[in-house]
Amino acid sequence: MKDTKELDREYIVPTYRRFDVNITGGAGSLLTDAGGKEYIDMGAGIATNSFGACDPEWVAAVTEQLSRIQHASNLYYTDPCARLAALLCEKTGMKKVFFPNSGAEANECAIKTARKWAAENKGPEYFTVVTMKNSFHGRTLATLAATGQAVFHKDFLPLTPGFAYAEPEDAAELEEILKNEKCAAVLLETVQGEGGVRPLSTEYIKAVAGLCEKYDVLLMIDEVQTGNGRCGYMYSYMEHGVHPDVVTTAKGLGGGLPVGAVLFSEKTAGVLTAGTHGSTFGGNPVCCAGAISVVSRLDEELFASVRRKSAHIFEKLSGKPGIKGVYGRGLLIGIETEEDAASFIGKCISAGVLVLGAKGRVRLAPPLNIPDGLLDRALDVILAVAEKGETTE
Repeated sequence: MKDTKELDREYIVPTYRRFDVNITGGAGSLLTDAGGKEYIDMGAGIATNSFGACDPEWVAAVTEQLSRIQHASNLYYTDPCARLAALLCEKTGMKKVFFPNSGAEANECAIKTARKWAAENKGPEYFTVVTMKNSFHGRTLATLAATGQAVFHKDFLPLTPGFAYAEPEDAAELEEILKNEKCAAVLLETVQGEGGVRPLSTEYIKAVAGLCEKYDVLLMIDEVQTGNGRCGYMYSYMEHGVHPDVVTTAKGLGGGLPVGAVLFSEKTAGVLTAGTHGSTFGGNPVCCAGAISVVSRLDEELFASVRRKSAHIFEKLSGKPGIKGVYGRGLLIGIETEEDAASFIGKCISAGVLVLGAKGRVRLAPPLNIPDGLLDRALDVILAVAEKGETTE
């Protein structure tokens, strides 16, 4: 019988450059492969397993819902869907929620909302959405066009029209675009995750919000990777004192199940009406039950812990041999290494620490509740790889 890797190579489209690791189990911040080797998880399924692997409270919530009903279409009401929407609105002050299945779908919904809002309030010619250069918003055709990185565009031309790109931290350039283009919205990440974990400054984020108000366009924040406690706040925009019209999120929301959310302010809450948008699996009761388990535990005590751990990572890694820079916010960290990032990541994995990459940098996005002891063990491995280029298992 063929093993997992052979079956994968034979039958799965090769869109992923997989590491030579077959994960078969885990608990908390530790994962195990098919050979029984244990790894410290510093990636959390790309910032998705908010409370790590097989978190008991999350498992109980999901299992209980599975014993009730696994799916009921959006033609009917379901308790977890309604409860999750209420919880998100209570924690953010937003007014309405739409549930898609992923971050890309959340951003698609936001783009549709911006165009419909602008058509109704400014005119149908106002459809351009401005995003940032070096951004990443998804892999559907529209979100690919929204992504401000040409490397993702080249094989899929012509792109969906209606997008313009501004240089991050250059408010003057953004204002020129808003003056000269017929714009519906600005969509930005407070930390460009897939762009190398590059945080935008509070000054710039506030300037963007001010320009959106000045030119009457929607401010839309992509919190797919930065949200749900990842940056030390419920949503990262809250650190910067701005009030978006639309917020998109996914990844860590479901704790490992596919669910996203689009949050609407009072200004945009009435834009989407019956028949204008939908999703077969959106608001799935099992996924929403998992998300309720996650969101109900996202409180100030946890956020403070995330911020403390973040400061510890910066302190422990910054200025050390082999490390050129440390970037990011909360537990979304980018490390610029002397060694090529791909080689560095491979050595960390060999030494039992799973880390990620992001545009030439090493990326850390561990479970939000990773124990301090495991975090330090992982950081020691990273330091050893950085200093010597090798580790001892």
